[in-house]
Amino acid sequence: MSDPAKTRRHAERIRELVASLVREIKDPRLGMVTITDARITGDLRDAHVYYTVLGDQTEQAATAAALESAKGMLRTRVGHALGLRHSPSLTFVLDNVLDHAKEIDDLLAAARHRDEEVQRLAAGKQYAGDPDPYKVDEEDLEDADERVGAREDQG
Repeated sequence: MSDPAKTRRHAERIRELVASLVREIKDPRLGMVTITDARITGDLRDAHVYYTVLGDQTEQAATAAALESAKGMLRTRVGHALGLRHSPSLTFVLDNVLDHAKEIDDLLAAARHRDEEVQRLAAGKQYAGDPDPYKVDEEDLEDADERVGAREDQG
C-alpha cells in the first residue's frame, strides 16, 4: 500500500500526462476531449481517467472508441514518465459534467418556482391570532417602570 499523498501526486501527474498525450493521438474519431480527473488505486496498478467530450452521443461514443484504441500507447508513456515498475492500467470513464450541470439548473429553477408560488399565496395574508402575542399585565409594566427608575437614580 502506498502513501496517500504519493498516490494523489501520481493521480495528478497521470491526469496531466494523459491530457498532454491525448493531443498527440491522430485518430479522427477523437473529438473535443478534456481530461477532468484521474484516480489511482493505492497499489498504483489501476488508474481511472475521467474525461468529458464536447458534442452529442455519437461524438462521445467515437471518442470512447478512440481512447480505447490508444490505451496501450498511453499506458506505456504514462508508465515511463512516472518511473514505476508496473505501468498502471488505464480505464477511461465519461464524466457527464454538462448533464450534472443541467440537472442542478433544473432543480434550482424548480425551487425558485416553488418559492414564487409560496410568496404569491402569502401575499395579503395575515397571521392567525393576535397581532401582539405577548400579553403584558398593567402590574408588570408598573414594576418594570419602577426598576428602570431605580437604576437611573443609582447611575
